[in-house]
Amino acid sequence: MLLSEISSEVRQYLLVTLNYWTFTITDGALRMLVVLYFHQLGYDTLSIALMFLFYEFFGIVTNLVGGWLGARLGLNVTMNMGLALQIVALSLLLVPTEWLTIAWVMLAQALSGVAKDLNKMSAKSAIKILLPDDKAQTKLYQWVAVLTGSKNTMKGIGFFVGAGLLNTIGFQNSAGLMAAVLAFILLVSLIKLEKDFGKITKKTKFSQLLSQSSQINRLSTARFFLFGARDIWFVIAVPVFLSAQLNWPHWQVGTFMACWVIGYGMIQAVAPKLTGKTGSKNALLAWVVLLTVIMISLAYAFYYYQTTLTFSQQGILLVAGLIVFGAVFAVNSSLHSFLIVHFSSQQSVSMNVGFYYMANAAGRLAGTVLSGWLFQSYGLNACLLMSSCFLILASLVSTGISFSTNNQ
Repeated sequence: MLLSEISSEVRQYLLVTLNYWTFTITDGALRMLVVLYFHQLGYDTLSIALMFLFYEFFGIVTNLVGGWLGARLGLNVTMNMGLALQIVALSLLLVPTEWLTIAWVMLAQALSGVAKDLNKMSAKSAIKILLPDDKAQTKLYQWVAVLTGSKNTMKGIGFFVGAGLLNTIGFQNSAGLMAAVLAFILLVSLIKLEKDFGKITKKTKFSQLLSQSSQINRLSTARFFLFGARDIWFVIAVPVFLSAQLNWPHWQVGTFMACWVIGYGMIQAVAPKLTGKTGSKNALLAWVVLLTVIMISLAYAFYYYQTTLTFSQQGILLVAGLIVFGAVFAVNSSLHSFLIVHFSSQQSVSMNVGFYYMANAAGRLAGTVLSGWLFQSYGLNACLLMSSCFLILASLVSTGISFSTNNQ
């Protein structure tokens, strides 16, 4: 089929996806570049972690305000703003090495965090607007699943890209190359993406940022606990355990984490085949309960057998548990991403998605902080236990979510 024969909605969707994929690859590559490069310079893990603090924090603010901006200015504007800010963030890293202090990199990461969430909010809101009205509910779920899954797959690929670029052309050259690629994508987006795309005619008030829908509030609360549960043990505890306890080299830790994210994204993309093409309240509750059982089982097994297992055997248990957890978590995440779009009308989708991903960012921030504190103070067992508690809360909140559409 020729490109000219494709409907305008699909062409716009393909452009949004290209935009989102390219951005996400650079986002993953930038994270890997910063971690590996500053580790090479001799920075300790706490200092490196601080460089990402504003990245997560500003994600909360951006998701809340970004949805309102998307409704007021148009999703084409917020998507292009995200690209432009990422170019600025990468450009800040082109300075001489002696300028690359923790504070300077935190500033660059803050801009990158804003850019990422503007781009993500715009891309996911776009599906609701671009999907023709005659498309069935199953098609909406499939489109959301593909975009959500591809995002994580691209981020995993970005980990490989970042490591490869660092090893071949160095830190500053890598940042410059990625900025140039994004500048080209921004130019294409400015020319080809429809003007006023996603902009609503009704004037939106700033007070409308907080969702008035009980469905969306419950779903957002469940999302907070779901992603907090993941990051409590995934972000810091797992890579540090693999490196410090099992003596895995950094490239091996990075490769495993990248493969995990890519596999996670692939499962997200095929979630409709696993849950049924329309999803349901029962599917939402069943999958989060299954995830909770897996997490509790892993926490119990790790605690009970820790004294009898060698470090190598503990690593096998942890890696196996992480793989199973990741597969089920991916389905949960895909169902959530579908439901937030399903519950929203075209007039409110950007604000609802922004509010929802604010909760997502808050959960990630809480999980990251708890991961570092619990692992340093009490060890991996405490991280697994707290993750189990978060998932129990996510399950309880999910019981009150009705599948009926509740557009706000």
